[in-house]
Amino acid sequence: MNILHISDLHFGPRHWEGNDDILLEKLNTYDADIVINTGDSTSDGLESEYQEAGQFLKGITCENVISIIGNHDKRNMRSHEYFKEYIYKNEIISPLRPELTTKKNLFLKRDITKIKDNFTDLNYIKVFTINGVTVLIICIDSNQLSNDDGVVEEEVLRKISKKISRMKYDVSLMLIHHSLLATDEGPLLNSLSLIDFVREHKIGHVFCGHTHQLDLRQTTDLYFNHTFTQYMVGSLSSCNHDNDDNMFLFYKNWGTTKMQIYVIRIFLDGDSLSFTEELVSGNDIP
Repeated sequence: MNILHISDLHFGPRHWEGNDDILLEKLNTYDADIVINTGDSTSDGLESEYQEAGQFLKGITCENVISIIGNHDKRNMRSHEYFKEYIYKNEIISPLRPELTTKKNLFLKRDITKIKDNFTDLNYIKVFTINGVTVLIICIDSNQLSNDDGVVEEEVLRKISKKISRMKYDVSLMLIHHSLLATDEGPLLNSLSLIDFVREHKIGHVFCGHTHQLDLRQTTDLYFNHTFTQYMVGSLSSCNHDNDDNMFLFYKNWGTTKMQIYVIRIFLDGDSLSFTEELVSGNDIP
């Protein structure tokens, strides 16, 4: 199974001036079974930005493209509606007991906002069968409305846990915009709750973005004897970082002892693009 990992496209004022058609052509040269997009497809969550991002993502030829929302994507009260309309629509998982939720602006008052969907979180589960392997992808919304810090609603995690406990699958992975292990100026504030969730469900692989920096690391809880690997990719096409932070990742033979991780960096040169490809050994990742 091969996975292509992109993140932080930032359509809008933070999107680069590179040629998106050339970038799409390069992405489509990789034989991916699944493409994952770990958030911040827009700069300010505007409808026009969502339209542009959605059009770009439709240009990816892989049949299995899955996207999650990022903090920049959630910057206005209709952002979650635009995401479902233009980027990715799936059955949303709501909290078991809404009255116990604590995440700010998780529910918006319809009599004030006049929006259709007052539940602003986009958590969902997707199942793919690739080469006879059933892959469970758990998509977690770590974003707050108009706030760069990450928070995950624990009542939603409880609902997801109940769903997972009734499902059959061969391997599971989690997509989340904020990092569980690395910190920056907009961190995941309740990361320990997510780490407990990952351990409880024996999730071995977590994919994220957000920081625009490459970070591949593995962590082991010695007490509970649980290990998971976090794959953080830089921005795909952001203009507010050095060019060598523009990149994507390709995981060949993912989840096997033959896995190879390729870091593909993107460089702007006038109106043209150039790419470098670096192989990172994945043999030690279980």
